[in-house]
Amino acid sequence: MTYDQIAAEIASASFAVLGGLHPGSDDRVPGPAGTLVLIGNAGPRMWHRFCAERADSSTTMDSWTQQALGDLAGALGGTVLFPFAKPPLPFLRWAQRAQAGFVSPLGLNIHPEYGLWHAFRGALILPQVLELPLPAKDTHPCEACASKPCLSTCPVEAFDGSSYDVDGCAAHIATPAGQDCLANGCKARRACPVGTGYHYLPEQANFHMSAFLTARPDAPSRSND
Repeated sequence: MTYDQIAAEIASASFAVLGGLHPGSDDRVPGPAGTLVLIGNAGPRMWHRFCAERADSSTTMDSWTQQALGDLAGALGGTVLFPFAKPPLPFLRWAQRAQAGFVSPLGLNIHPEYGLWHAFRGALILPQVLELPLPAKDTHPCEACASKPCLSTCPVEAFDGSSYDVDGCAAHIATPAGQDCLANGCKARRACPVGTGYHYLPEQANFHMSAFLTARPDAPSRSND
């Protein structure tokens, strides 16, 4: 199969292709790999499939993703790696190598089209070296953003452009004053003007924010979510 055919299969499964690369020895890909394809969600499309297939509230996003992408990888003749693996895998490095976005002031990957409204769900590892499309000549969208509202919107100033106060963020969300962030998603993230057409639905944002609180005291993954 070609890269475009594989991308079409991924899209038909309600996921998004976020980039591809030919891994080198410095990319820390466990095992042999000819091609690595980054798979994620963009906007609410995958969310709708998750809700339709979720057995009950005990089914986590991670467990559902393992099953869905495991089946997809098998059908495509590959294997899959996950951003929630322990020890963590360098998904942000892979994204930069694949030119699938840039590091935003929030520490999240910002995609030229999807903005902050995407997340890495897995990396498809294929044994063959596929011909990859030429990378787009995108510029970092944050460099042209003079006001950077993402850094001034957080009610507890959890972001300063170089670090993230995880404890302060979590403490705020757990209080009545933080209910807007809990119900609708991070205010700083919502302030970003890039990719607004891919905003998560309120119930989708609430799902991820609630999972963030439940997962404390462990720091959240920076694979976006």
